[in-house]
Amino acid sequence: QVQLVESGGRSVQAGGSLRLSCAASGRTSTAYSMGWFRQAPGKNREFVAAQTWDGGVTHYADSVKGRFTISRNNAKNAVYLQMNNLKSEDTAVYYCVADVVTQDIRAGKADYWGQGTQVTVSS
Repeated sequence: QVQLVESGGRSVQAGGSLRLSCAASGRTSTAYSMGWFRQAPGKNREFVAAQTWDGGVTHYADSVKGRFTISRNNAKNAVYLQMNNLKSEDTAVYYCVADVVTQDIRAGKADYWGQGTQVTVSS
């Protein structure tokens, strides 16, 4: 069992920056890949970013490449999402996720989900 708790969601002006954090607890000794999904009202959940447990391989959705950066600190059992140059289209609930298979996260699937944190970008 792994528990994930996101924090850092805010209301921010377009063009601004925001940093989301995710704290993991439970069976964190497992070499999970971790990542982020998001879901806007009335839309399907979509993959945002993923990173292998050792940080060696990173993936991003095309819509956020060059603007978002995923990172992790395994000693703290934490993963982060730095979001720069935010656009109104980035408004969504953001979920921290974990899975033993990185490709599952890229495909929008994950074994473990956090509760979500709201990001609102105004223009």
